[in-house]
Amino acid sequence: MGDEELVAESSWNKVLDLALKMPGARVDRESFLRAAFAPHIDKETINKAIETNPANAGIPAATVKRAAQASIKWHKAAVSSASAIAGLPGKWWMLATIPADLTQYFYHSVVVSQKLAYIYGWPALVEIQESGEIDEETKLTLMLFIGVMFGAQMAQEGLTKLSVAFATQLTKTLPRAPLTKYAVYQLAKQVAKWVGVKITKKKFAEWVGRAIPLVGGLVAGSITWYLFNKGAGQLANHLESLPLAQNRTLDANAYNRFFTT
Repeated sequence: MGDEELVAESSWNKVLDLALKMPGARVDRESFLRAAFAPHIDKETINKAIETNPANAGIPAATVKRAAQASIKWHKAAVSSASAIAGLPGKWWMLATIPADLTQYFYHSVVVSQKLAYIYGWPALVEIQESGEIDEETKLTLMLFIGVMFGAQMAQEGLTKLSVAFATQLTKTLPRAPLTKYAVYQLAKQVAKWVGVKITKKKFAEWVGRAIPLVGGLVAGSITWYLFNKGAGQLANHLESLPLAQNRTLDANAYNRFFTT
């Protein structure tokens, strides 16, 4: 691994650590699912969705999609508002490679990733150790969700593999088995390096210019509602296509065939 890759991965790890320490950054799965579906679904069905997942509970796909779109809409509005920065602790944007106008993007990306994951059938993603720290496995799992928002193909591959693995066991919390078991550990590490490079001012400006051709001259760090909406939409579409979102429970043999091919 070259020096640039090491710096990139280290930068992203710092960003994710800080993001997860922000108020509201850790989404409680049960509370969120109750709030997301309460206006449309009866309490008994919601309880089943919490015990298993929304698809297994029989919540209509249209209702699931409506909840996902509502979450994206809320965070898109927040991330595009300059006032959103005012409530964030100053130390968040003191990181040398992360200007103030990018901080809200990554904070909201972490939050909306968890919300979309729970809507589309995933177990709780963030588990805190006794020390109060978040383990590397949790960070790398979140990294895959963020990577999909950034358009990383390898992140999509990693989430697909994890979804197949978790579809064999409907649980409320993320299984604590090593990511190496699911053949995605190295994929997640590569995504971390890739996103780490993107979050430098120069690289991010180039990425924004490619993502939004009409504003190719946009200064580094200027995050628009369009960019966030595009990334969150990509993540929602990918999660919607996975077994966990479609009540497709796989048996052990299907799981083994997937990971040995």
